[in-house]
Amino acid sequence: MKFNYPRSFLKLILAGFALAVIPLVLALVYNAFAVRRLADHSERTLYQAVQATQASRSLIEYVTAMERSVRQFVIVGEPSVLQGYAMAHERFVETAERLSTYPLENSQRGTLNILIGAETDLFHTVSESATVRTQARAVVGEFAKLSETARELDNQGNLLVDREVETLQRMAGETRQRVYWQMLALAPVAVLLVFGASMLIRRPISQIESAIKRLGEGEFEDKIAVSGPADLESLGRQLDWLRLRLLDLEGQKSRFLRHVSHELKTPLTALREGVELLGDEVTGRMTHGQLEIAHILKQNTLRLQRLIEDLLNYHSAQFQTASLVPVHFKLKMLVERVTQRHTLAMRAKNLSQSLSAADLEMEGDEKKMEAVIDNLFSNAVKYSPTGGTIRIQLRRRGGDVVIDVMDDGPGIPSQDRVRVFEPFYQSTPEYAGPVKGTGLGLAIVREFALAHHGTAEVIDDGNPGAHLRVVLPSRQMEAAA
Repeated sequence: MKFNYPRSFLKLILAGFALAVIPLVLALVYNAFAVRRLADHSERTLYQAVQATQASRSLIEYVTAMERSVRQFVIVGEPSVLQGYAMAHERFVETAERLSTYPLENSQRGTLNILIGAETDLFHTVSESATVRTQARAVVGEFAKLSETARELDNQGNLLVDREVETLQRMAGETRQRVYWQMLALAPVAVLLVFGASMLIRRPISQIESAIKRLGEGEFEDKIAVSGPADLESLGRQLDWLRLRLLDLEGQKSRFLRHVSHELKTPLTALREGVELLGDEVTGRMTHGQLEIAHILKQNTLRLQRLIEDLLNYHSAQFQTASLVPVHFKLKMLVERVTQRHTLAMRAKNLSQSLSAADLEMEGDEKKMEAVIDNLFSNAVKYSPTGGTIRIQLRRRGGDVVIDVMDDGPGIPSQDRVRVFEPFYQSTPEYAGPVKGTGLGLAIVREFALAHHGTAEVIDDGNPGAHLRVVLPSRQMEAAA
């Protein structure tokens, strides 16, 4: 199923953040609502409990005040003393009515109704005996029962407060557990959403990165297509246009080099054959000066041929570095095979060879590694003095293979060590042999070393002569991964 991306990359990023944040926002809103509900319930319950407790205790005080007024009337016999009773009765009635408006439990409301009824009957009795002390004396005993009922109502209110506190504690615990389990449930959901959003963002970026890498490695055959926001898809189309343009330019360059090499080699072959015929005196005897001129022409035709071949080889090295064909091979056997080709050149200069190598096996492109060894060894043969020694060391260092080639020549000056691997650059002093170099051999060595995810460098070991080192991973498939 194809995902419908937003129109722009910025909108895609904002959508990804929204997917990750929305569950957390919903959780915060729910938690805030739950805490607010708990707080409102606690506030309301506490207020009602306090009001009910205060009202029930006020009823006890009013009953006590009414009892005190009646006892005073019994003692002094003055009816005016009962005015305090009337005031306490009015306050009792007001407080009882207010208390009845609160959400009381059935038992508490029943006790309140009994208390109101008993106080009303007692009030009528006291009112009727307001002038007779003997009747009032008989009423005094009823206040004890009224006080007991009022205290029972107060005790019921305290029990109600305790129950409400337990209810609040239970609600708080349930809310805490809900929040805890909610966080546990939302954590993996948030992680999955973040992972999904990152994958949506990463997918077009990975496609662009892969396309740029293929272009950099010279792979122009596969079409570049980026699926994502409109602006990134447009960038993918631009990269594909660049691919087609580079493919066309590469084709033009290859055709140009082929045509140039053909056009140059054809007259060069004729020129070499003619010079060799002159040197062999096929056309007749030649003077010493004429033979010297023919020899100069022969050397320069050889040099021109070498220049053309090196130029074509370097072009091939540049655009074939990505097409490695990894195989397993014995590195020591490869070195021995390459050095065997230079036997005549070494014999001409009376050179000796020292090979220090274990029976190493590595994974790489055998043909390209053969070119690396050949260029390193031929470079050492060129610059070695007559009677010198060329030393080759092959060893393993961790997961890498290290190739060292050393000679007894003039060495590489410190100012040239960084640039000797550049194309057409030649160190000073230059080679003074019969066929001058082109400065492409070490450049090809570096190109093929980089293709194998390795390095090529000049080592300063303090000894005379040049010391070149190539370090390559022994497992090319792992290095590429």
